Amino acid sequence: MKTKHKMKESFGDRMVGVCCYVIFSLCALVCVYPFYYIFINTISANDLSARGVILFWPQGIHFKNYVSALQIDGLFQATFISVARTVIGTICTVGASAFLGFMFTQDVWHRKLWYRMMVATMYFNAGIIPWYLTMMNLHLTNNFWGYILPAIVSPFNVILTKTFVESVPRELQEAAEIDGAGTMMVFTRIMIPVIKPIMATVAIFSAVNQWNAFQDTLLLMTNTKLYPLQFILYQYLNQASSLKALANSSSGGSSLAAAAATAQTATSVRMTVTIIVVVPIMLVYPIFQKYFVKGIMVGAVKG
Repeated sequence: MKTKHKMKESFGDRMVGVCCYVIFSLCALVCVYPFYYIFINTISANDLSARGVILFWPQGIHFKNYVSALQIDGLFQATFISVARTVIGTICTVGASAFLGFMFTQDVWHRKLWYRMMVATMYFNAGIIPWYLTMMNLHLTNNFWGYILPAIVSPFNVILTKTFVESVPRELQEAAEIDGAGTMMVFTRIMIPVIKPIMATVAIFSAVNQWNAFQDTLLLMTNTKLYPLQFILYQYLNQASSLKALANSSSGGSSLAAAAATAQTATSVRMTVTIIVVVPIMLVYPIFQKYFVKGIMVGAVKG
C-alpha cells in the first residue's frame, strides 16, 4: 500500500501564503464594497442615506425606491434600447471579428496590407468632429443603427481572434479542403466550433462596451425614444435633484403620505438607477466565464 507524503511547509512559506490571502481579500473587498455600499443605500431609509449615515449595514429597510424608479417615464423604453443594442451589436461584432480573424490567416489579396491598415486605426483617428460629420452624412444620427455599425469591426477583437485561429492546427483546414470544403465551409463547419472560447471572450468585451456606452448617444441622438439606460443614468446623475420630485409624483398620492424615510431624495434616485443599470450586465459574465480565461490567454499569446 502506497502512502502519500506531504511536504512540510516552512514558517516562511506559511507566512507568504497568509500574506497572499490577506492582500487578495483586501483587493476583493475594495472591488466589492462600492457595489455593496450603493445597494444598502437603496434599501435603507432615504433620509439616513442622504446624510451619509449608511456605511456598512442597512437601516430602515424598504424597497420603495425600486418601485418609484421603475415608474419613471422612459425607463422601460431605455431598457429595450440598451438590450437591443447590446444583443444586436454583440452578435454583429462577434461575427465580424471571427470572420476577419479567420480571413487574415488565409491567402487573400494583399492580406498584410489590409491587416496593417486595420491595426493603424487603433492608434490614429480623425477626431470627434470628422467622425460626427461622417455619421451625419451616412444618416446615422437619430438612427438606431448608429449604435451598431461603427462598433462592428474592432481591431483589438480581430487581433485576438486572428491569434487564436493561428493557434489552431493547420491540418484541420487542410483535411477539410482535401474533402472539397471551400473557404466559407471551413469557416462555418471547422473554425467556428473550434474558436468558441475567443468568440465568448469577444462577446463579453462587446456586450460590456455596448451596455455601458452613452457618449455616442450624447453626440448622435436627440430623439428620446433612442436613449439607452446608461444615458438615462447619465442624465439622472446630473439632474437627480429635480428627478426626485418626478419619482415622488409618479407614485401617486401615496407619496404625499409617505414618511420622510421613504420619500425620494437625489441620493436615492442616483443609487437606485445605478443598481438597475449595473446588475444586468453583471449577470452576463458568469455565463461566459468558463470560456473567458482560455480565450483571452490563447488569443493573446502566439505559439
